[in-house]
Amino acid sequence: MRALVLASASPRRRELLQSLGVPFAVIEPNVAEELVAGLSPPELAGTLAARKLAAVLPLAGDSLVIAADTIVVTGTGAVLGKPRELAEGRRMLGMLQGAWHTVFTGVTVGDGSRSVKAVESTRVHMRPLSQAEIDAYLGTSEPWDKAGGYAIQGLGSLLVDQIEGCYFNVVGLPMVALSRLLGFFGVELLEEAAARAP
Repeated sequence: MRALVLASASPRRRELLQSLGVPFAVIEPNVAEELVAGLSPPELAGTLAARKLAAVLPLAGDSLVIAADTIVVTGTGAVLGKPRELAEGRRMLGMLQGAWHTVFTGVTVGDGSRSVKAVESTRVHMRPLSQAEIDAYLGTSEPWDKAGGYAIQGLGSLLVDQIEGCYFNVVGLPMVALSRLLGFFGVELLEEAAARAP
């Protein structure tokens, strides 16, 4: 199997890959996750993932690099990144509670010669929340490095009551889409993971 590098600082993405039992290294990309004006949400997620790939490729040698970026888009079209302060976290959860939103994750896989990409989308409904519930959640460590200010795999599971699409996409790495992209490079992820399973 080709050596894999995950271009991400996200513990969630690391955990998802680790759950498969396949070996990989991590190189955190030194890029600003800035929103780019004029792009649609799928284009934006794909562009941010491609920037991470480009930043790590020169450091990865012959390895195959996996990069991803996740954004949250409200029903009114507002794009939410990661909250930086309490007031921003309150504003984000206030916009999401009691409504549907869409999570987009761009995934790019490449080496020095070529790259392939995909963008996954998942619709998520957050139940209505009181201000006390929002403040209680913001009082934990969970919201601060997550797009949209919540983590569906943690305490944020108590905020979400419906989901349409890939759950792992909301966590930050759509696994089936990743497997498909790796297949373009001859890496059959299911077979590789199954061969290492106990």
